[in-house]
Amino acid sequence: MKKYIIRGVVAVFLGVMLAAAGYTQAQATDTVMVLPFENTSGKPEFNWVGESFAAALSELLAVPTLNVISNDERKIVQQRLRIPLTSLPSLATSLKLAREKGATMLITGTYNIVPASGDTAAVITVTAKIVRVNEGRFLSEYIDGKQVTRDINLTDALGNLQSIQGQIAYQILYQRDKSLPYSQNDIISTASKVPARAFEAYTKGLLTNLTDARENYFKNAIRLYAEAEPNGVYSAAALELGHLYLAEKKLNEAQDAFEQVINAYQQCLDRAKAATKPLKCNGDDYAEAAFYDGLIQLRAGRFEMALGILRPLAEDLKLTAIYNAIGVISVQGSRAEKKNSAKAAAMLAEGVALLKKAAESEPNNDNIRFNYGAALLISGDMAEAAKSLKAAIAANANDGDAYFLLAKALEELKDPAAAEADNRARQKLTANNRYASLQKEWERSKTVDDVPLRVEQPARKDFVAVILSRKQGNALQPQANETETLLAKARTMVANGQDDDAMPILRRVLASEPMSAESYLLLGKIHLRRGDIDQAISSFKTSIFWDSRKIEAHVNLGKIYVEKGDCQQAKTYAASAAEIDENNEDVIALERLADRCSK
Repeated sequence: MKKYIIRGVVAVFLGVMLAAAGYTQAQATDTVMVLPFENTSGKPEFNWVGESFAAALSELLAVPTLNVISNDERKIVQQRLRIPLTSLPSLATSLKLAREKGATMLITGTYNIVPASGDTAAVITVTAKIVRVNEGRFLSEYIDGKQVTRDINLTDALGNLQSIQGQIAYQILYQRDKSLPYSQNDIISTASKVPARAFEAYTKGLLTNLTDARENYFKNAIRLYAEAEPNGVYSAAALELGHLYLAEKKLNEAQDAFEQVINAYQQCLDRAKAATKPLKCNGDDYAEAAFYDGLIQLRAGRFEMALGILRPLAEDLKLTAIYNAIGVISVQGSRAEKKNSAKAAAMLAEGVALLKKAAESEPNNDNIRFNYGAALLISGDMAEAAKSLKAAIAANANDGDAYFLLAKALEELKDPAAAEADNRARQKLTANNRYASLQKEWERSKTVDDVPLRVEQPARKDFVAVILSRKQGNALQPQANETETLLAKARTMVANGQDDDAMPILRRVLASEPMSAESYLLLGKIHLRRGDIDQAISSFKTSIFWDSRKIEAHVNLGKIYVEKGDCQQAKTYAASAAEIDENNEDVIALERLADRCSK
């Protein structure tokens, strides 16, 4: 889930020491992934400990000569590969997960806990293993001419869990590089910055699916942290609590939680300015909290407050979603500003500029195209507005609001196509007499204030994934790599019926990208054309396994099962395709076929 506060401490403490030793000049030669440790005690109440190992070790191993796949990144990849987060993968699956992210080292482990009894505290015994991913073997070293595999084994009181994690992190680093410029005590010290009870409550909160219990765990983590660190904020727990409230539509509570994270970040920046040594503040948690807090402010109509929260993120993150959100807020604020015409004009100009950036960075997003077109129309640039609105309609032919705005732009341009656009708007805006209402406003004031602009709230995992990709230096629009180039070539060949030429290219893609859903989709089409139905079914199902949004695979499977007379399967795939896009013409045709199949 989210990063612990120890990240800043680790980065600063080790960064200063390593710089002094000249260690930061070394190049990272390994990339490590840490999986949750396995609970072998048979006591599920201690499952939280396994997750805490994954989170803490991912933080503690972040030294200059070792790339670390964060716990967030690991979970995103795991979800993409449909490996459940609630169960521990086998070693073979773990290696597959590590290879998918380019890890060369994998950390796994087990632990057993003997609960407290009488005056005896709970005791934990841990075994950690280091796996060399490319070789598929455990890390070993030569001692007296013999190759020896050394597990890391520790036993201590459960209350010393963070100390144990510090010791394990040190042993992992030391086994890999005997010339470490810092001691085990240094690592243990940085591992123990979050109060133990707050750390436990937070980790338990991550693991439970019960909303009430989850809320209480995060609240307790925040309280326990504040008790141990007066005026301190446990940002990771506050961020989780904010998302919990947001999912429940408790917007005021979500706002309070997110603003705890924002304020803690600002306080960290203030301390950094006054400190004699540099401090690293957790910008990831801040960015996430600020983004969702800004959307809450937008919903509430507090435009200036929303802009104040989101503007600092725009240039730092360069996220399309943020450009779109700030652009919409600026345009909405301009609409709402009735007293100061100069201020309204400035906000509108800012909104148009930001929405232009968003549209350029994601040209196929129909909502962004719609927003940009609406903003241009409001600003009086009818020609450009018409272009953008036509692009939005091309992506969504049922967009009544887009047709209405397009009609008004074309009318102002004296374009005869305005009548057709207006007719489409009338057809699609019949609910609640919406067309008449919008037309009345236009005739009265030449405004479209009742046409709302669109801001999607991205799924949290998607937002986090984009932040992580920005940290890794990816551009807003990544350049096509070799795999994408080959896929484009194979796609064209399949479309042109050059199946024999496409097959070796697809095999080449799958050799390097065995989870390429597009490749399996194209193979399915080839097998279907060749009459190899079983192979086609297998390929289409594999495509869906790696990417459930491949609508063509759902449609083709549905058609195959109609031909086979398996009406139930045909209906199943028609329904799954409709969930992706119910207005798709092929989906509608499949639904008709599936209905006739059972009659």
